[in-house]
Amino acid sequence: MLRTLTIVLTLAAPAAFAQGTPGGHFVENWDLDGDATVTLEEITERRDMVFNMFDNDENDLLNAEEYAQFDETRAADMEANAGGHGNGNGGGRMMEGMTLTFNDTDGDGNVTREEFVAGSTGWFAMLDKNEDGSVTSADFGPGSH
Repeated sequence: MLRTLTIVLTLAAPAAFAQGTPGGHFVENWDLDGDATVTLEEITERRDMVFNMFDNDENDLLNAEEYAQFDETRAADMEANAGGHGNGNGGGRMMEGMTLTFNDTDGDGNVTREEFVAGSTGWFAMLDKNEDGSVTSADFGPGSH
């Protein structure tokens, strides 16, 4: 329980700053160098970090139970920070890139670290709507579908 609370607080910490800005919560959480842009390298690094948070048995595999915990934590984060995640603001693209279906590329019902991290490239392409090589608030909000 403490681990889950720590994860939720880590994901939600910058929400007050990001509220009201399309994609602001995402950018705040995934922008590792603080320059208000998210690069493919940052997404790749952060996805590896996220994988570590949920790989409870440290076997480089998210099984059904671990993925269920991941889904629950993401749902709690989205509920707490709904202003930054609405489907009309690119939230669907953000959610899709974290789903089991998106990440389980071999269809075995589990997600390996390799599958999850490799999913960074496709997810980044989905998020970078203006195709400028970085994800910013300009990639969310009206007209960014």
